[in-house]
Amino acid sequence: MWVPDAATDLWALRDHVASYLAEDDALLAARAAAARAGCVPVEPDAGAALRFLAATIGARAVVEVGTGTGVSGLWLLHGMAVDGVLTSIDVDPEHQRVARGGFTEAGYGPSRFRLINGMGLEVLPRLTDAGYDLVFVDAGAADHARYLDEAVRLLRPGGIVVLAGVLTANVLDPEADDTVTLAQREVSHQVRQDERLVPVLLPLGDGLLAALKRG
Repeated sequence: MWVPDAATDLWALRDHVASYLAEDDALLAARAAAARAGCVPVEPDAGAALRFLAATIGARAVVEVGTGTGVSGLWLLHGMAVDGVLTSIDVDPEHQRVARGGFTEAGYGPSRFRLINGMGLEVLPRLTDAGYDLVFVDAGAADHARYLDEAVRLLRPGGIVVLAGVLTANVLDPEADDTVTLAQREVSHQVRQDERLVPVLLPLGDGLLAALKRG
């Protein structure tokens, strides 16, 4: 009988999960562009989760904070309804230029996405209350609590918020008190205690904290 080694097998299982769904040519090109630009996009397993969540709720209106070179945006578009529109926000216009090209090459016309150059916490307050099906935030963890507040306002009942980067190494260290770790703990507690939300913490990529907004 085969008995796995716990430590070794954990990493093998994570590698298996990450490689379960192969990325298509558009995603591979966007990921290569991210490496050249110094971006850190979502891992394939986290991207697959985004696609799954978007498809599960038939998302037609999605907001993304952190365009990068388009990796997470492509995963979201792959899962959204055929008439869905992705609104993606980023401070770097060059990254967005690359993402625009990637979306177009993947077959998504200009009616399927809009790219907004700016700071997420400055742009989100200008968007419509309860006007979105899914909000994905891939931005600095230190501001996650503020992003969560904006996301809950933007979501329709039954919509989903997803925060990336909530499971870095220090989160398991009870003595860690750096800014990022404290912010990760704060937002995790905030989501868990909010009676408007149904949360789940997913160990995919560098951690996804997702929550559905109750009707």
